[in-house]
Amino acid sequence: MIGTLVASPGAQLLSSTSMMYADELLPQLESLARRAAEPEGVSLAWAELKRQAGGAWAFRVFIERLDAEITLSDCERVTKRLSVLLDVEDPIDSAYVLEVSSPGLDRPLRNTSDYERFAGKLARIKTRTAVDGRKRFVGTLGGVEEDCVLFTPADEGGADPAPIRIPVANIDSARLEIDLEPRRPPSEESA
Repeated sequence: MIGTLVASPGAQLLSSTSMMYADELLPQLESLARRAAEPEGVSLAWAELKRQAGGAWAFRVFIERLDAEITLSDCERVTKRLSVLLDVEDPIDSAYVLEVSSPGLDRPLRNTSDYERFAGKLARIKTRTAVDGRKRFVGTLGGVEEDCVLFTPADEGGADPAPIRIPVANIDSARLEIDLEPRRPPSEESA
Protein backbone atom coordinates (compact mmCIF):
# COMPACT_ATOMS: atom_id res chain seq x y z
CA MET A 1 0.00 0.00 0.00
CA ILE A 2 1.30 3.42 -0.88
CA GLY A 3 1.11 6.13 1.76
CA THR A 4 -0.51 4.07 4.54
CA LEU A 5 -1.31 5.52 7.96
CA VAL A 6 -3.16 3.81 10.80
CA ALA A 7 -5.11 6.15 13.07
CA SER A 8 -7.28 5.93 16.19
CA PRO A 9 -6.22 2.38 17.15
CA GLY A 10 -8.18 2.33 20.40
CA ALA A 11 -11.49 3.60 19.02
CA GLN A 12 -14.65 1.51 19.14
CA LEU A 13 -16.01 -0.08 15.99
CA LEU A 14 -19.24 1.12 14.43
CA SER A 15 -22.58 -0.68 14.35
CA SER A 16 -24.36 -2.29 11.39
CA THR A 17 -25.25 1.13 10.03
CA SER A 18 -21.70 1.39 8.70
CA MET A 19 -22.73 1.85 5.07
CA MET A 20 -24.98 4.80 5.94
CA TYR A 21 -22.17 6.20 8.05
CA ALA A 22 -19.71 5.90 5.14
CA ASP A 23 -22.15 7.47 2.65
CA GLU A 24 -22.86 10.40 4.97
CA LEU A 25 -19.20 10.97 5.84
CA LEU A 26 -17.70 10.61 2.36
CA PRO A 27 -18.45 14.18 1.09
CA GLN A 28 -16.60 15.65 4.08
CA LEU A 29 -13.69 13.25 3.57
CA GLU A 30 -13.54 14.07 -0.16
CA SER A 31 -13.37 17.76 0.71
CA LEU A 32 -10.44 17.12 3.07
CA ALA A 33 -8.72 15.00 0.41
CA ARG A 34 -9.09 17.81 -2.15
CA ARG A 35 -7.64 20.30 0.34
CA ALA A 36 -4.65 18.00 0.83
CA ALA A 37 -4.14 17.19 -2.86
CA GLU A 38 -4.46 20.56 -4.59
CA PRO A 39 -1.49 22.31 -2.87
CA GLU A 40 0.64 19.35 -3.99
CA GLY A 41 -0.29 19.91 -7.64
CA VAL A 42 -2.47 16.82 -7.94
CA SER A 43 -6.23 16.33 -7.97
CA LEU A 44 -8.60 13.93 -6.29
CA ALA A 45 -9.77 11.25 -8.75
CA TRP A 46 -12.12 9.69 -6.17
CA ALA A 47 -12.21 8.50 -2.58
CA GLU A 48 -13.93 5.68 -0.76
CA LEU A 49 -14.56 4.69 2.83
CA LYS A 50 -15.07 0.97 3.32
CA ARG A 51 -15.12 -1.44 6.22
CA GLN A 52 -12.20 -3.90 6.18
CA ALA A 53 -12.07 -7.46 7.47
CA GLY A 54 -11.60 -7.14 11.21
CA GLY A 55 -13.83 -4.07 11.49
CA ALA A 56 -11.47 -1.12 10.90
CA TRP A 57 -12.26 1.42 8.19
CA ALA A 58 -10.16 1.92 5.07
CA PHE A 59 -10.19 5.49 3.75
CA ARG A 60 -8.79 5.15 0.23
CA VAL A 61 -7.85 8.25 -1.72
CA PHE A 62 -6.96 8.06 -5.41
CA ILE A 63 -5.04 11.02 -6.80
CA GLU A 64 -4.13 11.91 -10.37
CA ARG A 65 -2.20 14.43 -12.35
CA LEU A 66 -3.51 15.35 -15.79
CA ASP A 67 -0.07 16.26 -17.15
CA ALA A 68 2.10 13.45 -15.74
CA GLU A 69 2.22 10.20 -13.81
CA ILE A 70 1.63 10.07 -10.06
CA THR A 71 4.81 9.27 -8.13
CA LEU A 72 5.43 7.70 -4.75
CA SER A 73 6.56 11.14 -3.58
CA ASP A 74 3.16 12.62 -4.59
CA CYS A 75 1.39 9.95 -2.54
CA GLU A 76 3.64 10.53 0.47
CA ARG A 77 3.13 14.31 0.41
CA VAL A 78 -0.66 14.03 0.11
CA THR A 79 -0.72 11.38 2.86
CA LYS A 80 1.18 13.65 5.26
CA ARG A 81 -0.97 16.69 4.47
CA LEU A 82 -4.23 14.68 4.67
CA SER A 83 -3.28 12.95 7.92
CA VAL A 84 -2.81 16.38 9.56
CA LEU A 85 -6.24 17.52 8.30
CA LEU A 86 -7.83 14.29 9.55
CA ASP A 87 -6.16 14.71 12.96
CA VAL A 88 -7.43 18.29 13.26
CA GLU A 89 -10.99 17.72 12.02
CA ASP A 90 -11.29 14.15 13.36
CA PRO A 91 -14.28 13.14 11.15
CA ILE A 92 -13.87 9.36 11.49
CA ASP A 93 -14.88 8.28 14.99
CA SER A 94 -13.23 4.85 14.95
CA ALA A 95 -10.07 3.05 13.84
CA TYR A 96 -9.14 3.56 10.19
CA VAL A 97 -6.34 3.05 7.68
CA LEU A 98 -5.50 5.85 5.26
CA GLU A 99 -4.32 4.79 1.80
CA VAL A 100 -3.30 7.26 -0.89
CA SER A 101 -2.43 5.96 -4.35
CA SER A 102 -2.82 6.50 -8.07
CA PRO A 103 -5.85 5.02 -9.87
CA GLY A 104 -3.50 2.61 -11.67
CA LEU A 105 -2.94 1.74 -15.32
CA ASP A 106 -6.23 -0.16 -15.46
CA ARG A 107 -8.16 2.57 -13.66
CA PRO A 108 -11.94 2.43 -13.46
CA LEU A 109 -13.87 4.79 -15.71
CA ARG A 110 -16.39 6.35 -13.36
CA ASN A 111 -18.15 9.14 -15.27
CA THR A 112 -18.66 10.74 -18.68
CA SER A 113 -15.65 13.00 -18.25
CA ASP A 114 -13.46 9.88 -17.92
CA TYR A 115 -14.82 8.50 -21.21
CA GLU A 116 -14.04 11.85 -22.88
CA ARG A 117 -10.61 12.21 -21.29
CA PHE A 118 -9.49 8.72 -22.29
CA ALA A 119 -10.84 8.79 -25.87
CA GLY A 120 -8.49 6.80 -28.08
CA LYS A 121 -7.47 4.46 -25.24
CA LEU A 122 -8.13 0.74 -24.95
CA ALA A 123 -10.89 -0.09 -22.45
CA ARG A 124 -13.07 -2.92 -21.16
CA ILE A 125 -16.79 -2.25 -20.70
CA LYS A 126 -19.45 -4.48 -19.11
CA THR A 127 -23.08 -3.49 -19.74
CA ARG A 128 -26.22 -4.23 -17.70
CA THR A 129 -28.17 -5.34 -20.78
CA ALA A 130 -26.92 -6.59 -24.14
CA VAL A 131 -25.77 -4.17 -26.84
CA ASP A 132 -25.45 -5.74 -30.30
CA GLY A 133 -26.01 -9.14 -28.63
CA ARG A 134 -23.16 -8.75 -26.11
CA LYS A 135 -22.61 -7.49 -22.58
CA ARG A 136 -18.78 -7.48 -22.48
CA PHE A 137 -16.59 -5.41 -24.76
CA VAL A 138 -12.89 -4.66 -25.23
CA GLY A 139 -11.98 -1.92 -27.65
CA THR A 140 -11.20 1.75 -28.16
CA LEU A 141 -13.03 4.63 -26.50
CA GLY A 142 -14.27 7.32 -28.86
CA GLY A 143 -15.64 9.86 -26.41
CA VAL A 144 -19.25 10.64 -25.50
CA GLU A 145 -22.12 11.81 -27.68
CA GLU A 146 -25.74 12.24 -26.58
CA ASP A 147 -25.32 10.26 -23.33
CA CYS A 148 -23.67 7.36 -25.18
CA VAL A 149 -20.07 6.19 -25.09
CA LEU A 150 -18.72 5.84 -28.61
CA PHE A 151 -16.78 2.57 -28.69
CA THR A 152 -15.01 0.55 -31.36
CA PRO A 153 -14.71 -3.11 -30.35
CA ALA A 154 -11.31 -4.72 -30.86
CA ASP A 155 -10.73 -6.56 -34.13
CA GLU A 156 -12.01 -10.12 -33.71
CA GLY A 157 -11.15 -11.94 -36.87
CA GLY A 158 -10.03 -9.73 -39.69
CA ALA A 159 -12.90 -7.37 -40.42
CA ASP A 160 -12.72 -3.78 -39.19
CA PRO A 161 -15.41 -3.59 -36.51
CA ALA A 162 -18.00 -0.86 -36.75
CA PRO A 163 -18.18 1.66 -33.91
CA ILE A 164 -21.10 1.19 -31.52
CA ARG A 165 -22.94 3.48 -29.10
CA ILE A 166 -23.27 2.28 -25.52
CA PRO A 167 -25.69 4.29 -23.36
CA VAL A 168 -23.85 5.55 -20.27
CA ALA A 169 -26.83 4.46 -18.12
CA ASN A 170 -26.36 0.88 -19.41
CA ILE A 171 -22.71 0.63 -18.31
CA ASP A 172 -22.28 -1.62 -15.29
CA SER A 173 -18.50 -1.22 -15.08
CA ALA A 174 -15.69 0.09 -17.24
CA ARG A 175 -11.94 0.38 -16.91
CA LEU A 176 -8.90 1.10 -19.00
CA GLU A 177 -7.11 -1.93 -20.34
CA ILE A 178 -3.35 -2.15 -20.23
CA ASP A 179 -2.34 -1.84 -23.87
CA LEU A 180 0.73 -4.03 -24.35
CA GLU A 181 0.83 -3.28 -28.07
CA PRO A 182 0.25 0.46 -28.43
CA ARG A 183 -1.07 1.42 -31.83
CA ARG A 184 0.87 3.88 -33.94
CA PRO A 185 -0.90 6.82 -35.53
CA PRO A 186 -1.71 6.13 -39.22
CA SER A 187 0.99 8.60 -40.35
CA GLU A 188 3.68 6.51 -38.59
CA GLU A 189 2.39 3.15 -39.88
CA SER A 190 2.82 4.09 -43.53
CA ALA A 191 6.36 5.44 -43.01
